[in-house]
Amino acid sequence: MSTLTPKQRGDLAEQMLPVAANLAVLVHGDGGPDDIADVLAGLDETQKNALIVVLAGLVDPEQPVGKALGWLDFNEHGALTVPSWSEDRSVRELAPEPAEGLADDFVDQVAMHRFVQGMPVEVTDAEFLAAVQQCVGMGMSLADVDHLRRWPRRTTENRVNRLRKQYQRSGREFPSLAQPGTRTFTEAEVVAIRERSAAGVSDREIAMSYGTARETIRSIVRGHRYAQYGGPIRAPRAEKPAKASREYMCGHADESLAARSVEMKEVA
Repeated sequence: MSTLTPKQRGDLAEQMLPVAANLAVLVHGDGGPDDIADVLAGLDETQKNALIVVLAGLVDPEQPVGKALGWLDFNEHGALTVPSWSEDRSVRELAPEPAEGLADDFVDQVAMHRFVQGMPVEVTDAEFLAAVQQCVGMGMSLADVDHLRRWPRRTTENRVNRLRKQYQRSGREFPSLAQPGTRTFTEAEVVAIRERSAAGVSDREIAMSYGTARETIRSIVRGHRYAQYGGPIRAPRAEKPAKASREYMCGHADESLAARSVEMKEVA
């Protein structure tokens, strides 16, 4: 590119803009190595390929195009112009939309369960949405799903947004991912929840079976909510002095070493 004139560099930058935008979207979580390789296969210069990949990796696909790429504008004399801030579309919106349609709606319950449990699993788009719905129903945010799956930041949000666009183009209603409101439980449900907790079932497993947040179950089994209902209440953890504590060693308790020494002398 060093042999090109400023005008030619400007034209080339304009031609490469959709390619760079597409690479930015792929690099930032919407694709993988195979997708990137397919894009680069259509280009002919190794240095150009490397440059585009580097630039794509440095571009935030959520920032406005005018802010990210406005400095590439050249006038008819080949001079750089002042960046245009009027372009408020994001770089992501500039990338071409994939032409593939939606896959079938079959959901493997085992795969979805492994997803929600944070276990390694490959899921289809339908399974992904069903699993995210369940996570949201448990009180998790999309950022929490990223943390659960050990994904980079905004990976879940980006995939959700991509699927939402596909649903819109197909004329289908997108599943609701709204956070649930505070639900109420019957007395029978409260008693059953407390009995399952007393039997050793984890709060997360109980929360999943009732489609609520783990914190809600925790407040029920501890008696903070629905105190008027029966069932075994989880006792708070007792704080006992450690064996090496001052109370044990220095005689502030009946079973301390000092107290036991006095007892032995009296017996003797």
